[in-house]
Parts: sequence; structure tokens; C-alpha cells
Amino acid sequence: MTDPGQLNGPMPSRRSLLRGAGFGLGALALHQIVGGQTSPTTGTPRATKAKRVIYLFQAGGPSQFETLDPKPLLRGMHGQALPDSVRAGQRLTGMSGNQAVLPIAASFANFVREPKTGIEYSELLSHTAKVAEHLCVLRGVHTEAINHDPAITFFCSGSPIAGRPSMGAWLSYGLGSMNANLPTFVVLVSKDAARDQPLYSRLWGSGFLPSEHQGVRFRSGKDAVLYLNDPEGSVPSDRRAMLDALGGLSRAASEREGDPEIDARLAQAELAFRMQTSVPEATSLSGESDATFERYGAGSRDPGTFAANCLLARRLVERGVRFVQLFHQGWDQHGGLPAGISHQCRQTDQAAAALVADLAERGLLDETLVVWGGEFGRTTYCQGRMTATDYGRDHHPRCFSMWLAGGGVRGGMVHGATDDFSYNIVQDGVHVHDLHATLLHLLGIDHERLTWMFQGRHYRLTDVHGRIVKPILS
Repeated sequence: MTDPGQLNGPMPSRRSLLRGAGFGLGALALHQIVGGQTSPTTGTPRATKAKRVIYLFQAGGPSQFETLDPKPLLRGMHGQALPDSVRAGQRLTGMSGNQAVLPIAASFANFVREPKTGIEYSELLSHTAKVAEHLCVLRGVHTEAINHDPAITFFCSGSPIAGRPSMGAWLSYGLGSMNANLPTFVVLVSKDAARDQPLYSRLWGSGFLPSEHQGVRFRSGKDAVLYLNDPEGSVPSDRRAMLDALGGLSRAASEREGDPEIDARLAQAELAFRMQTSVPEATSLSGESDATFERYGAGSRDPGTFAANCLLARRLVERGVRFVQLFHQGWDQHGGLPAGISHQCRQTDQAAAALVADLAERGLLDETLVVWGGEFGRTTYCQGRMTATDYGRDHHPRCFSMWLAGGGVRGGMVHGATDDFSYNIVQDGVHVHDLHATLLHLLGIDHERLTWMFQGRHYRLTDVHGRIVKPILS
């Protein structure tokens, strides 16, 4: 017998409830999520600070050595072979597994101690250091995936295997919408990023959840959402009449077939109709002040850049979008790392810090969880050719760094530590499943109860793993 306190896929007897609920399955989720933590009379989640998430996904694997995890010992070992005792037989990728010697590559970037918190940040993240009081730096993040596609898929969906619902889709299902006129889950991809690793739409897909929970990608250019506008020559009343007719057919089909996807597709069509007026207002930056553009950086005036997307993310969460995920590619520096990562940081550092500061000044940071990080880290050794001024790093899933801000996270702290080579975790590791469990907890969700029945078993974002990282909670 299924625990009635768990959140599961819809039963046929619930069909009429789902059709009548203002926000579909999300409304049902709001009444059953977190089991014993809900009110028996109102069904509202337990008291929590975070209501929304902005995830700044740095696709490609940023090097922790040049960003968030200083390793000064390596300065005196540059070019020397990595001791076998450090690697301890751990697997390598096919790109460096055939190297006879794994030469240590010290970071070219200097680290500076931020005076208020005492935390060291790379000089490449000088703007990020200015908001250090809000940041919780995780230095012991780890994963099993050693290649990009499964690693990115793991972070986005809780599984390295494609086909599971994305994190934003789970939140849409679990918490529902905060604005019926905008998507619950919005995706933004930087147009000014290097296209080193591909991004697939399944990374923000709904998997086996109803399709209404998939992310909606906003684009720069004339139309923020593809196929949203009416064809030339039609008027809104034509679309309204069409949707009314479609609604009648869909309700009849739903009664006959019992397929919740019919209701999901109708909900998507209705949302698209409402978005015709809400999206242009939300995506227009024309009302932003010169001071705001200066804060986010020169690129913020150019729609589609990382800087402009950070500013747009703030506008979206102000309007009730639950989950905004920005993807910025280009961090996969197997060679040319000094120039490459310096360029990446110039593109992202100022805007990411501006987003945190802007949210804080507007009173939104306490309720908005901001996440920065990639799918894995980089090796302490150089992959391939190394010169006095140039080198690259291979993939390293054993330990890497991220940061969190706002939404009930303690600021001005570091959690976790790695060895002198940033090759192994020596204290307080955080697995991908732990990160997901903690993010859900901050949003008021028991990660063990947010489930969906599929192919005979209950699935969840954290699979059968995950623990809440309590020391970082405020």
C-alpha cells in the first residue's frame, strides 16, 4: 500500500481534481508534499525561506584551482610528476590515461583573502569576492560521472542516464506555479559562450512527468519563445476560440482515455496564450536604469549574453518564476587554460556577483537560492603538452567547488576541504544527491517524499540516496 503522505503520480480517481486545480499537478503536490510537515487544514508547506531558485550552470567543468580552491603548495611542484600516493589508482579519462607522466600544473591565478569573511577567492573572481558575505563555498563536491554528458545530466536530473525529469521539472511538479501567466521553469542559454560541449533540451525536460513541467527556453531576438505569437492576420479572439474548442475536445478525450498528458498539453496551450502578453513585458530590459546595466556589466545591454540573462533572471523571479536555470558553456579547458578561463571569468564574474547583490538590495535574496557551479572539476596535473605559460587540465569528478547564496544558506563560510593537490576530499564531501536533497529541503520539500510512480517503482530526484547538508543551513 502506498503511503498516502507521499507525492506520487495521479490515480484515475483524482482525474477530476487535477482538471479543476488551478495549477494542475503542482496544486496536488502542494497539498501532499513533505508528508508530516504539511498543515492538515491548509496543506501549505512547512515554513521555509527559499521560494525560488536561480541556477547559474557553468557547463564544461570550471577549474577549482583558478576559482575557489587555492593550493599554494603546488607553486613549488610545478612540472613535477603527480605522486602515485595521491592518485591511489583512481581512474583517468581516455584523454590523459595514456600519459606516461602526469605533471603537476600550479595555478597561474593568485588568490586574495576577502577581509570580512577571511575566505580566499581567485583574482579572476574579484567581483564574486565582493559578495562573499552572502556566499557559502562548497569545496568538497563530488560525482561519479567523469565525462561531460552523463555529468551534466546527473546534475540536472539526479541521474547520469538520460530520460529522468530535470530538477526544475521536479520543482514545478512539487510546488506549482507562483504566476499563472509565466512558466514555472525558465531556461536561458548564453549566446556569448563558447560552444565546446553541447546542451540538449532533455536537460530541462520533464522526463516521465507530465510535459507541462518541462522548462521553457527563452531566447534573445525578436521572439523570446518560439511559436508563441499568433500567425500574421489572426487576432487574439481567434486563438481564444480555438483554445475553447480544443478544451472541449480534450476534456472528452481525457474522460475517455484517462491519460493525464491530455490535460498537460491543454495546460501548456492555455499558458502559451497567457504568455503572449506576459513574456514581452518580463523580457524587456528597457525600463532598467543605467546604474543597473553598469552593475551587471557592459554585456547586460545585449540580450542573450550571460550578463543580460542574469539581469533577466532577476526580473523573472521578481514576477514569480519558480526556477530559472542559466547555462554558460566554454569551461572545458583541456588546453589553453590560462587564457580560456580568464575569458570565462570576465564574461561571468561581474554579472553573477551583481545578481546576488541586486537580489539582496531588493529584499529577494532571503527567498531566492542562487547556485553557481559546473558538472565536475579539473585535475591538478596537466593534460598533454605543457609550456611555461600554457597548459590544460583534464576532467576530475573526485572533488571540485561550487557556491550557494541566499534562500536559507549560511553566507560567509566554506564547507568542505580537499588535500594539497585538490585530488581527494579530506573533510565534509557533498555528493550530487546531497546537493539536490539540500536544495529541496531549503524549498520546504522532503526529498524522500517527492516521488512519481513510473514503470513499477517510485522515482525521485535523489534516487535512493541523498542527505541534507545541515552545517550550511542558516
